[in-house]
Amino acid sequence: MHTVTKSASATRFSLQSLPALVLALLGGCATSMHSAPAPEDAEVIPITEQWLDAQRRSIASAPAAGQDLGSLAVTEPGLYTYILGVGDVLAITLWDHPELTGAVARDQGVDGAGLGPPAASFVIDQQGKLQFPFAGTMDFAGLTREQASALLTQRLARYFRDPRVTLSVQAYRSQRVYIDGEVRTPGLQTVNDIPMTLLEAINRAGGVLPNADQSRITVERAGRRHQVDLIGALRDGRHAAAVMLHNGDIVRVPPRDESKVFVAGEVLQPRSLTMHDGRLTLNEALGEVGGINPQSGDAGQVYVVRQTAQGPRVYRLDARPSRALALAERFELRPKDVVYVAASPLANWHRAISQLFPGELSSAVGATTRP
Repeated sequence: MHTVTKSASATRFSLQSLPALVLALLGGCATSMHSAPAPEDAEVIPITEQWLDAQRRSIASAPAAGQDLGSLAVTEPGLYTYILGVGDVLAITLWDHPELTGAVARDQGVDGAGLGPPAASFVIDQQGKLQFPFAGTMDFAGLTREQASALLTQRLARYFRDPRVTLSVQAYRSQRVYIDGEVRTPGLQTVNDIPMTLLEAINRAGGVLPNADQSRITVERAGRRHQVDLIGALRDGRHAAAVMLHNGDIVRVPPRDESKVFVAGEVLQPRSLTMHDGRLTLNEALGEVGGINPQSGDAGQVYVVRQTAQGPRVYRLDARPSRALALAERFELRPKDVVYVAASPLANWHRAISQLFPGELSSAVGATTRP
């Protein structure tokens, strides 16, 4: 029997009344009721309109709600500036003094006008330094292109009058991010002067595959893993494109198969369901399995069992009133939730009698129906 016991303080739900399959989905390793561990009873939270309203207000008033994007630093792409690093190749031209870069003047054009000296390549070494004639050794790692050009000009001004320096990045090699998972071309992506936002990295990887779950993208940075709901951010008008990736970040786009909800008990088609970009309501879950079994299900005992850091948490919906569909549509499920519909008292009685007297109940029913 699937029982709900009441105490003086709160309604409790006996998790031992759940079948072994549901317990296994919650993390148990039992294969039968006798071998299942004996979890403690869990308090039942009724799914009511007042509770749903309170949950919505709690989420809306949470600190930095709709802005933190998984605790990642958010920067406006227009404020982005590339920082030079080890391995970057710089193209440097010192006008009117091509001999300093070892360059040879280009051929004259048809009209005899010179096209100017070509740029020479210089690499920032492993110590983050760069050497240039007369300027000596300079620390370039950690500077922007403008700062590096100003430093070089300042050093050359000691020996040349009004030196004209042109400095650009010829090859970006110091910063890279790695993107994996459900994208068309996973692998390394080089960070350049174009802001490497989360959306930019995904687009450079060819975009996401149809099986991708864009609501649970993870960004691993400095040993910490952050989760970004890209779909939710775009839906809520947040600046998801401004999630700036850093050198060494690992981005993973998981498949939808990793975000499943399990529906068991007295439903027409018990099975696991895949969430749609991280969203699935209780009403949608019941609809996808054909609804509650009208012959054996108890619509007054629809449970959602959720594993949390504090232990299993149980929510109950009384689906008998007409307004219950609206409540079920507002209840958002989470990955690994177990939706369980208990059997009606009559179905439990029928099964108990059938176990005590196998075949006798069906024979009696058949006898009463024969003319």
